[in-house]
Amino acid sequence: MEIVKAEYLISSPSIDSCPKADRPEFAFIGRSNVGKSSLINALTSKKELAKVSRTPGKTQLINHFTIIEKSGPSWYLVDLPGYGFAKRSQSTRKEWSKMIENYIRKRESLVNTFILIDSRHEPQDIDLEFVNQLGEWRVPFVIVFTKSDKSTQREVAANVRRFLDALAENWEEAPPHFVTSAEKRTGIRQLLAFIGKLTANS
Repeated sequence: MEIVKAEYLISSPSIDSCPKADRPEFAFIGRSNVGKSSLINALTSKKELAKVSRTPGKTQLINHFTIIEKSGPSWYLVDLPGYGFAKRSQSTRKEWSKMIENYIRKRESLVNTFILIDSRHEPQDIDLEFVNQLGEWRVPFVIVFTKSDKSTQREVAANVRRFLDALAENWEEAPPHFVTSAEKRTGIRQLLAFIGKLTANS
């Protein structure tokens, strides 16, 4: 897949104010500071499409970006608020949680959700819980391990294996996964090819 155009469309506080569900959508979500904006920018080859911030929790709304492929099809890339340790009140975090759940479970044009996991760390309970939650909701998703350039290949492979082993306690078969680096563009081509296959079948 080759993306020829990627541009910001709208930020929505709820599913009701999202754009018309007239094309495939692919959502990206992860714990705060997982490298979501950098990955989105790498996928679209547009350095400042998604705002990269050193402050966790900057994404607070459902952000839609219009993506157009060279071959013609268009789809939405959706940047969702991160979960985790953003410095926000408990009531605000609950609002975000409900907004995210409503979008993931009710958005009819959502084809797949990409859950981003920091490959530098051993399995975190909050990530495992979120993956298991999506499994309970029975919505399509894949796991994307980020920042693989920040550790050795051996460390990354070990952390990926630990995460998948932890999931095996609740899953008969591990969900699909990719290992990526926004900086070195590791896994970017494979991720785009995966999205391309899904758009072709949508």
